[in-house]
Amino acid sequence: MDMLDVKGLSKAYPSFCLKDITFSLRAGKITGFIGRNGAGKTTALKALLGMVHPDAGQVRFFGLDFAAHQQEIKRRIGYVAGGFGFYPSKRLAAITAATRAFYRSHWDDGAYQRYLRRFHLSEDKTPAQLSEGMKVKYALTLALSHRAELLILDEPTSGIDPVSREELKDIFLALNREGATILFSTHITSDLEDCADRVLYLRDGALLADAPLRDFEGGYRAVSFTAEQLRRLDTSRLIGLRQGKEGCAALLKTEDAAAFPLPSVPASLETIMIHLEKEGEA
Repeated sequence: MDMLDVKGLSKAYPSFCLKDITFSLRAGKITGFIGRNGAGKTTALKALLGMVHPDAGQVRFFGLDFAAHQQEIKRRIGYVAGGFGFYPSKRLAAITAATRAFYRSHWDDGAYQRYLRRFHLSEDKTPAQLSEGMKVKYALTLALSHRAELLILDEPTSGIDPVSREELKDIFLALNREGATILFSTHITSDLEDCADRVLYLRDGALLADAPLRDFEGGYRAVSFTAEQLRRLDTSRLIGLRQGKEGCAALLKTEDAAAFPLPSVPASLETIMIHLEKEGEA
């Protein structure tokens, strides 16, 4: 059984449309939900969680229809967003008490205390006294303390310094080793290079790719050349051609790379996204 099954999820706004999003999440995996800012990642997550009302589509968590089983499902998932809006002047102890009351029998106070110690959090602090990284850790503590089976992380590393981002990535990997299933939305692709099993790539409200991370990366090669070489090349198979001060760069599909007259190298997830976004602007 899939942890999450989404079919035909759509939402139209005057200036943006989420278009027929369909995917599923496998248990015990980290899935990266990538796309540039404004691609529709947060809209998609809010639509599947009922925070905005979708125009069409079906969402099932743990085999249950979300519309018919919202309360039960919400007790089994944990949602964490970067810049999460806690009451800034309330002590963490008070916020936790309100959260504990919602989850009741699902709450595990032993786990809560363990995660407070693990993340070096003090209940006497207020959210205003926490760094952005510590706010994410506190949100994770709440999610994990009600035995969340699925963690949905919406840009959790946005606005966090590189060292804290690396620390959070290590935490996500550790949680995954302990059995957590994670859907991780981000535009910072380097956060996924070492931890994601699969990627969903959203561009302009449409799902452009759904594939294992290594297969997705292996489908492209990066190539660089001079402006003079560009004038002599057949560019019909180049993807997202970018011309810079020192030369040019583009992607090739791996299947086309052998016949291309210039050498190519493996492409990182970030390089692939940059060139595919460039292609999308054409």
